[in-house]
Amino acid sequence: MINFLVKRFVKNYNDIENEKVRSSYGTLSSLVGIVCNVLLFAVKLTLGFLTNSIAITSDAFNNLSDSASCIVTLFGYKLAAKPADRDHPFGHGRIEYIVSFIISVIILLVGFELFKTSVDKLLNPEPIIYSTVVLISLILSIFVKLWMSLFNRTLGKKINNSAMIATSKDSLNDVIATSATMIALVGSLFTTLPLDGAMGILVSIFVFISGIGIIRSTIDELIGQPVEKELVDKIKAIILANPKILGIHDLIIHNYGPGNMIGSVHVEVDCTQDFLVIHDLVDEIERRIEKELHIIMTIHMDPIQIDDVVVNSHKELMKEIIASIDPKLSMHDFRVVIGPTHTNLIFDLQVPFEFYLTADEIKNRIDTELTKREDNIYTVITFEHGYY
Repeated sequence: MINFLVKRFVKNYNDIENEKVRSSYGTLSSLVGIVCNVLLFAVKLTLGFLTNSIAITSDAFNNLSDSASCIVTLFGYKLAAKPADRDHPFGHGRIEYIVSFIISVIILLVGFELFKTSVDKLLNPEPIIYSTVVLISLILSIFVKLWMSLFNRTLGKKINNSAMIATSKDSLNDVIATSATMIALVGSLFTTLPLDGAMGILVSIFVFISGIGIIRSTIDELIGQPVEKELVDKIKAIILANPKILGIHDLIIHNYGPGNMIGSVHVEVDCTQDFLVIHDLVDEIERRIEKELHIIMTIHMDPIQIDDVVVNSHKELMKEIIASIDPKLSMHDFRVVIGPTHTNLIFDLQVPFEFYLTADEIKNRIDTELTKREDNIYTVITFEHGYY
């Protein structure tokens, strides 16, 4: 069914990096959500009045809010698909993250209202009128929401869309809410305890937790978080495929929305190589990364000495000392400056975030080990953190 809808309503559905295609996926997701949620709202509202159940009525308005969020996402996808302009040279892809945030806020508001109503129902209980027809309708509602969750999750994973994944989680919340409502309805046959209000409170707490989780995930996207290791490995594989590239470091990827990433990286090359040849090689690597991974990459060349016996000797010694402190530390841009009275070892040291030693402590330990082995040698270290 999902594949049929995609093939029927999304032109060129495999071209998921195309903003128009992504917008079509978003339109399909939103329209399906609006239709399903409006139908569920109408059915549950009627059932809520017939059974005098606040849980069913609250669940109905939860579906109505889902319809509203689908309308919001519909406009959000349209805005995200707009091409780059003078005011937004990197495009509008991050609007998808803003849409996810709006959905999560709506989820929290629904949870809050459900909590208030459920507490009132718990304090002032009213009898629930059991109906087999209502029970069957709730079961069908659960299956509809399970399908909607699968539908949005499938589309969200396919085009890497956080808003659709958030919508999928919201549908799962509805499944739990409706299940709790169904338990309260069946329980009314065996007890006069206010199960209706109690179940409503449990559902509202779950909705709160889910909404907060989506907010945290969305804020991480907006603030900026590391790219997936799988993508980093692909970038490294493309760059290091040529034997003239001796190493890479300082890889940075900026995410401006799904399918719109810009990056930079430093590559180490033999300083004796022909500059024009290396420049052409780097240009080719940049083009390949853009073609295969859809990342606009800028590559900076760092020339290094590979045949100097003195430099290599100092470099191997420093690698050994750094590894003895912690293998997680990594060194690059190593240079040696030999003077009349002393020698400077100059390099960058990449340190993991929240490392158990400070920069001064690391330097002191390196210098202490160095003085045990060599005289009149000093370190000039630039400390940095990785971006992935």
